[in-house]
Amino acid sequence: MSDAVKSSLARPAAPLRRAVFLRPLAERVLPSLLYFVVLLAAWEAMARSLHSPLVPDVRAIYAQFVEIVANGSAFVQIWLTFARMALGFVLALLVALPVGIVTARSKVLARFVEPGITLGLTVPGLVWALLCVIWFGTSLLSPVISVALGVLPSLVISVKEGIHSLSGELMEMAHVFRLKRITVLRRIWLPLLYAFIVPGTRVGFSIAWKVIVLVEIFGMSDGVGYQLNAQFSTQNVEGVIAWTIAFWATMLVVEHLIFAPIEHHANRWKKRTVA
Repeated sequence: MSDAVKSSLARPAAPLRRAVFLRPLAERVLPSLLYFVVLLAAWEAMARSLHSPLVPDVRAIYAQFVEIVANGSAFVQIWLTFARMALGFVLALLVALPVGIVTARSKVLARFVEPGITLGLTVPGLVWALLCVIWFGTSLLSPVISVALGVLPSLVISVKEGIHSLSGELMEMAHVFRLKRITVLRRIWLPLLYAFIVPGTRVGFSIAWKVIVLVEIFGMSDGVGYQLNAQFSTQNVEGVIAWTIAFWATMLVVEHLIFAPIEHHANRWKKRTVA
């Protein structure tokens, strides 16, 4: 085959690769962009039809958002709130791992812990926020413990489901080879739990956001919750919405840059199994 023929056959390869790359990107990005466009259009239409200071238009909200971002307060307050959330979540995870493993291996302990899990799932985050503010005041313990109490039940359930999905043949093989418990935990249980904890983490962070805002409203002098309360006290609706959007944007960044890659990494074994 001549060089000219080879080059003519090779020409469509680059555009084809580019199209293959751009198509999934467009499928992921365009629906989200369309959602934001529809949301903004619907809000603007509602604001213009009501003509109420309680429903500001998009321009007023955008101006308030730009102000809190430009003066740096959004970054400082969101960082404080996010750090408290992370500490509370880590505390919940440290408790959920042993509790979930033990309850998954023992029916008696599972029945013992079950009422507490049900209680944790049904109690509103407002209750944990109020109790922790009463008990610990304005210290760091209030947001950390309230967040831990709020997300602990869902994490325990994730750990239990991970253990229950463990293959009996795999555990029998570990028994035959007389693997030490620490080896079984490190080589079998933890890698499997990794794939179940990551989705639980995403749910837990959404719960933690609702709890931490309440704690900061009632008992803290900074953070996103405090800022929301300050804007509410002055009836500044665009300020309330601007702070909500700022934290929402932060959570979207965390979702796509942290949680999504981690979940992809945690579930890579499923693709290998299918292949």
